[in-house]
This record gives sequence, C-alpha cells and structure tokens, in this order.
Amino acid sequence: MKRLILMRHAKTEPWTEGIDDFGRALTPQGHEDARRMAEELVALGWSPELILVSSARRARETCAEVASVMSGEKVRPMESLYLTGVRGLSEAVRQNDRPDTLMVIGHNPGLHDFALTLLKEGGAVDLEAAGRLHEKFPTSCAALFEAPSAGPFVPAQLKLTGVLRAKDFRGSSDE
Repeated sequence: MKRLILMRHAKTEPWTEGIDDFGRALTPQGHEDARRMAEELVALGWSPELILVSSARRARETCAEVASVMSGEKVRPMESLYLTGVRGLSEAVRQNDRPDTLMVIGHNPGLHDFALTLLKEGGAVDLEAAGRLHEKFPTSCAALFEAPSAGPFVPAQLKLTGVLRAKDFRGSSDE
C-alpha cells in the first residue's frame, strides 16, 4: 500500500514590508498546530518514511514540529517546492516514490490544486473529506491519500481517505 500526505505549512506571521515572504516564521499558534497535526497523524498510523519540504522558513519550521513527534523519517528540503504548482509537486512525488508513506509540506495554491487534481483522478473513499478538500486547504491542513499497490505513485490509484484541519483539534475557528 502507498500513502501520500500533503500538508500545508502552519500559520505564519503576516507578510509586511521588510519581511521577505521566503523568510516568514511560524506564529506560536502555528508551532502548536503543526505539533498537534503530527500527533493526530501518528494516532491514525500515518507516519511518513520521507518528508519532502519546501525550503521556505515556515515550511521548514512546520516540518521540524512534525518531525519532533514522529520518529524514523528522513527529511529532504527542496527549493523547487517553494510556491510550485501541480506539475512541480507531481514531479517531486514521482522522483521520491520509494517510501510506502511519503509526506510533502508546502504552500498554497499549488498544494491545494495538487490535492484537488489527485482527488479528480483517483476519487475518494471518504466523501465528507472530499467536500472539505473542495472548500479550502487552510494552514496546517493535511490531505491523506492511499493507493492499494506498493508500486510507484500513480495519481489515478490514489484515493482521498481523509482531511485533517488544525482548527478541528483546537476548538477554534482561527485559521
């Protein structure tokens, strides 16, 4: 079985003049949300063997929080994941498809577009999750996809099995 976790970076400080977008840091809430999402993934049995992460600061900080909860995974920072689109994300997944469970931590709109593309091609096991994915892909959101075969990642075989949102675990409507 193959699993793919697509996770958007956690909540960041707002962009203002003098702060480079690439260098924006997580807020305290962002750190907490990233850790909590990792705990939820572990509780569901979704621990990646490899995490591909954008080299932007907010994505790397999200990854550090996730990795602090999970054990045994390798982290591969990739400059090409910074604000990339569907094609770039698809290529990154194809080039790193050896692990049974792969995680990608990146940015919108590309990550959301990629998740919607996978949903369109492979469908969903959980229709409620599909509806949630169509709504939006907020910070710290994770989309979980599964394929029955252990071979290479094939988008048409990946089915959406769940969508986790940080706000669902903190009891607040903040995003």
